[in-house]
Amino acid sequence: MSAGGGPGGSSVSDEEWERFLRESVDGAPGAPEEPSARARLVTRRLRENPGKPEAWRAYTPARPRRRLRLRTASYAAGLVCAIALLVVALAPGRVAGWFGGDGAGAGAGEPPAAEAEAAPRPSVEEPFRGSPAARWASGTAGITVPAARATGWMSAAQVERALGRSLDFLAASSLDPAVLRGERPERAIALINPRQQDVKSYLSTAFRAPDEKNDPLLLFSRFDDTRVRLVGDEVRTRGRITYREGERGALRVTADVTYVYPVGPAAGGDEVTRTIVRRETVLSWDDPAKVRTGPGTFSLVSYSADMTNGGCGPTTGYLTPRFGADRPAEAGAGPEVDPYDRGTPMAERMRESDGGECGIATRS
Repeated sequence: MSAGGGPGGSSVSDEEWERFLRESVDGAPGAPEEPSARARLVTRRLRENPGKPEAWRAYTPARPRRRLRLRTASYAAGLVCAIALLVVALAPGRVAGWFGGDGAGAGAGEPPAAEAEAAPRPSVEEPFRGSPAARWASGTAGITVPAARATGWMSAAQVERALGRSLDFLAASSLDPAVLRGERPERAIALINPRQQDVKSYLSTAFRAPDEKNDPLLLFSRFDDTRVRLVGDEVRTRGRITYREGERGALRVTADVTYVYPVGPAAGGDEVTRTIVRRETVLSWDDPAKVRTGPGTFSLVSYSADMTNGGCGPTTGYLTPRFGADRPAEAGAGPEVDPYDRGTPMAERMRESDGGECGIATRS
């Protein structure tokens, strides 16, 4: 199984790894095209093959999901739709290992979200006012990245580069201004193993003819810029990256991050609301000597998401916050959920998400 990487244990040299990373910047050939978009959040489960690694894939997908909606008793509550996607890639007994490289829980080491406030309304000048995100950092600065150490087939230097690439994926998929406006997430897709055929098929379908089982919002944050505009130039974040050794000596990286997007109607005006997305993504940086993988790319093991004020209606492929008179007055039928809660592991959140009905978010 594995000691350190590099001369002491890696089957790939640092020079070759650097070449892999340089090549991946230009994108993986054959990445799926995106003519359009659709949707609600859907589950995509990628189960690791317990037998010998196949020639062209390491993981196999499956899908459950759920949705939540919030009562509009006050502006601070707002409309909420949480669509939860859970994909278990490992045996149930191993799920806990996803939430911390050293066995820590998903919220360990992070300050808890503040208790619900008397929430003054957000404004164009202060779009995070009345939200715990007012105290959060912006962009990747809000995502904690651990120190690198030799793990599996990688040396400490290789782990550091892989962690940097993992952070690049989070930025390219959930923070890139062009992607947030609905454009194709080219750079993010280029980091995904093109030999992982099930994922490649999912991505192709999600952008060509998306449906509830093939939705781009599972991995990417996108708004329809003909009806929604981002307010200001900041996305507030809180989250962490952890890692451990995975199957066949791979570096398994888990990212659990909450993103807060202040938005308003595309036509302008003073109205501001927030869409909140918490995503957990598990990536496998595989040993190319054991698993066929594209240069400088990772395999997707699992991904799950919880979305607030992102749309409970028909699949559209975009996050669809409601404004003004479009906000429904009715409450959802599901349990109450605090979208800023990071003390509850995603696996537990997902266990509460079976059934698919819109539930209730306590604040926005």
